Amino acid sequence: MGVLPVSVVIVSRGRPGALSLCLTGVAQLDYPAFEVIVVACPEGAAAVAARPDADRIKLVAFDAPNISAARNLGIAAAAGEVIAFLDDDAVPEPIWLAHLCAPFADPQVAAAGGYVRGRNGIDYQWRAQGVTARAQERDLPIEGSAPRILHGRPGVAVKLQGTNMAHRRSVLAQMGGFDPAFRFFLDETDLDMRHAAEGHAVAIVPLAEVHHGYAESPRRAADRSPRDLTEIGASLAVFLSKHCPEAERRMAWLALREAQRQRLLRFLQRGPLGPDDVLRLMRGLERGWTEGLARPFGDLPPLPEASAPFLAYPGRPGAPRRVLSGRVWTRRAMRRDAARHATDGEIVSAYRFSHTALFHTLRFRPEGYWEQIGGLWGRSERSGAAFQPHGFAARVRAEMARVAPVRDRKERI
Repeated sequence: MGVLPVSVVIVSRGRPGALSLCLTGVAQLDYPAFEVIVVACPEGAAAVAARPDADRIKLVAFDAPNISAARNLGIAAAAGEVIAFLDDDAVPEPIWLAHLCAPFADPQVAAAGGYVRGRNGIDYQWRAQGVTARAQERDLPIEGSAPRILHGRPGVAVKLQGTNMAHRRSVLAQMGGFDPAFRFFLDETDLDMRHAAEGHAVAIVPLAEVHHGYAESPRRAADRSPRDLTEIGASLAVFLSKHCPEAERRMAWLALREAQRQRLLRFLQRGPLGPDDVLRLMRGLERGWTEGLARPFGDLPPLPEASAPFLAYPGRPGAPRRVLSGRVWTRRAMRRDAARHATDGEIVSAYRFSHTALFHTLRFRPEGYWEQIGGLWGRSERSGAAFQPHGFAARVRAEMARVAPVRDRKERI
């Protein structure tokens, strides 16, 4: 079986800077057959138009606060056999698509999801979880790095993250795509529950990694503290009305409301929120719940075939890898060299270590390369020992080996 053509759908609203970084990362995907579809507000559309690869991107104009409706427009424009979804504040590792789409070689697989790294580029923000009809999540005991094909059942689903998931287009279109009743929050979880109800096979793919930045939005501040919980309350009401047995809904809502209150109290303790903010946000949650109970949902007709032919994006299939390493005082020269090699079409990893035990951070820079910094003797994986007794060359090799399965197994100094 040949390589499956994939459509990468990115929805963006009010975050042109994050979108630009995301697209710079997507431009480095080492996969031979994919197209890029951006569903964006005017700011995002302008960011796309300013890019040198704008003519290779399908741009769909949309400026309403409804991520499900936006994703459905992306599906309508998608001509790939598989549709992969990525948030505008996320950046994929270079071989993300190769890992994420491999399970679709099995015709029974309807969807797949990968792992998500958090802001420091090292810690996992999300790995493998299941979810119930009461919107209760639980960790799944997935061991190792090989893909696992799982089946949910009515009321219990394999949970995929919207910022790192893929669906077989034919199945997704027949299901009617995403339910626009979920304007924000639980949109992909509703789809997970529908997959489970149909008995569809879903793959968890640990090596399909993206880095999620949690960019600021009207609903969330830069420090991740919430600004508005209204749509979360509405989505909870719709989700429970749609999936939870009626006799269990009230208790499920009370538990979910308490979980949101506890989350706000943690922000109160840390400082971003004050007591008045907590009261205001909880009122918004309650208001959204009431509004969501009256919101129509379901009744999703099948989505049409693609509105335009497949628009192949060049990406960087088979691109050469470049590894740079140095110490603190070489920062300027390293960054200059890394940017130059990235411009030349290479996939670049730069490692810069100080003579300390500082924890490491990893980020994808706007110039188009991966940069990991920290102490020569400090932790990268947070579960490791606090002190790492490495020499410089050995530490570079260790970090190269750590990221090689998601970036490229052929990296070398």
